[in-house]
Amino acid sequence: MSPAESTVPKTIICVDCGGTCHLLSYEPDEGFEPGDIVAFRCADCLDRWDIELAAEDLDPRAGSGD
Repeated sequence: MSPAESTVPKTIICVDCGGTCHLLSYEPDEGFEPGDIVAFRCADCLDRWDIELAAEDLDPRAGSGD
């Protein structure tokens, strides 16, 4: 998957404090794949979230109703 097609969000909502978590991980040259771990850090409480990507996380059609 090319970087332009990546569906990994740049931010997520922190489940602990409701703040904004920013993506720490750099996308590999070959793109993200299912099973890759991406890290986010909350700007408010500084919690770190390591999330394993599933195939549906990387599907640009996911959530579009197609």
